[in-house]
Amino acid sequence: MNKKLLIVSSDNSHKIAEIKSILKDLPITVLSKTEAGCGDIEVIEDGDTLEENATKKAVEIAKRANGIVIADDTGLFVDRLNGEPGVYSARYSGENATYISNNQKLLKKLEGVPLEDRTAKFKTIIAIVLEDKSVKLVSGECTGQIGFEPKGENGFGYDPLFIVDGYGKTFAELGEEIKNTISHRANALKELKKELKILLEDEYNENSNNK
Repeated sequence: MNKKLLIVSSDNSHKIAEIKSILKDLPITVLSKTEAGCGDIEVIEDGDTLEENATKKAVEIAKRANGIVIADDTGLFVDRLNGEPGVYSARYSGENATYISNNQKLLKKLEGVPLEDRTAKFKTIIAIVLEDKSVKLVSGECTGQIGFEPKGENGFGYDPLFIVDGYGKTFAELGEEIKNTISHRANALKELKKELKILLEDEYNENSNNK
């Protein structure tokens, strides 16, 4: 019997397709909040860390849903700016922030800083609430540098500014296909798959021993 995995996400279609692809060889059915009957629940992300935000979202939805629940939070951490924008990445330039205004603020803050001092990393945290309501956290990172101007037509958020280590191009230049194999979220999803495999193997072994 397939287990249910509910994703807490505001952009369900993209994430669900990505997660379904990564978990396709596991006996797991991936559902959106709406498909699980929890589409009306909105959780305010007011934590001070990615871990707090991801956990809060997953735990709140798990109160209403059966199965395994996952939620993620992502931030861009720039070394020269002591980790800014970090947990505030989505609203870096204010409550009505847009991708463009966030990028403009970041470039302004790094004005005059040479490329070698513009190191940064994207980080994704995924909180997993298991059927017994216990919580596990997995993470993924991708390192790079912040460019001097937006480059590339693909992606979203800070993708046009983030030059990926080892590639010399921004996420927006590399495109979605490459990004989805090397990104912070892709790396976090690989860790999620490992955790789910362990869970399924443990349950299988326990059931076999009880027969």
